[in-house]
This record gives sequence, structure tokens and C-alpha cells, in this order.
Amino acid sequence: MSEKKKNGEEEGLDLDFGIGKLGWRGLFKGIEKLIDLATDLKEAGGEIKKEGEIDLSHLKEGMKGVFGFSIKTAVGGKSVVEPFGNIKKTPEGTVEVKEEREPLTDVFDEKDEILVIAEIPGIEKEDISLNLKGDILEISAVSKNKIYRKEVLLPVEADQENLSYTCKNGILEVRIKK
Repeated sequence: MSEKKKNGEEEGLDLDFGIGKLGWRGLFKGIEKLIDLATDLKEAGGEIKKEGEIDLSHLKEGMKGVFGFSIKTAVGGKSVVEPFGNIKKTPEGTVEVKEEREPLTDVFDEKDEILVIAEIPGIEKEDISLNLKGDILEISAVSKNKIYRKEVLLPVEADQENLSYTCKNGILEVRIKK
């Protein structure tokens, strides 16, 4: 028996999607994981978050690749997928790792205010810069070890003077009065 068959791999059944070869078994395992994830989403009450970290110190000392996504069920049962981290796919189709991370955010359109929550671990309030122009909130945070940046689309236009924020234990809460 060949070594491939001993390891559960079938000869001639590999697919190449430009990111490496994937056998049929791996393809079906991926579909199974996707179905399990959808079931978990329903059981979790509408939100699932998965994340991971890759040590990239061979590229630059202390550098880490952080990636993840959040899947939420929106109004009407529509799913919304939001990626976060510092590993991004470029328009050319290549993968890029930046020192700057994109935080996971939530936007809530409440009666009297807009509430934006961002996860920015390792950041203190004095490290944060917020810039509001119309319906775009730019979040920037720089500490000695981490850099975060994200532009958040708000449901309505707002003014910078109506903005207040707190940051505790890496959770940024931005409140913007309507």
C-alpha cells in the first residue's frame, strides 16, 4: 500500500486553487465545518466570532499575524460577516500582513445616540484618536506594542462635538448624540 493511501490521501484527487492543493477529503471536511458553523450561529443567538494568531517573527522581530471574523444574524435573518485583524487580501488577490490591525466593531443605532463598540486589546484611553466626518468615524489607536485603525460607517451623519468615549480593558465605547 502506498504511503499516501496509508495517510488517508487518494492519488489524483487533489484540487489546486492557487493557495496549495486540497484533496476531496479536505474539501468535504471544510464544507462540514461551514455547516457546523452555521448551526453554531443559530444556537449562539445570532453571533459567532473565530480568531487566530500566527507568529511572523521570522519576517520581523515580534510581529504577529492576527486574523478572524465575526458572523452576525441581522434583521430579517440575513448574515453579516465582518473580518478583523492585520492579515488582508489585496485587490490583486495576494495576502498582505500589516503592523496595523483592524479592530472588531459593532454599531448600534439607538433612539438618542449611536453606540460604537470596538475591541482594541492593549490600548489605553490616552492612546486613542477619534475623528468624525459626516457618517464616517475613524478610530486610530497607537501604543508601544499595537496599532489599530478602522473607518466605521455610521447609520446617520453626526458632529464631532457630540462624541464621547471610554476605554476599559481594551473595550472602546464611543457614544455619539443624534
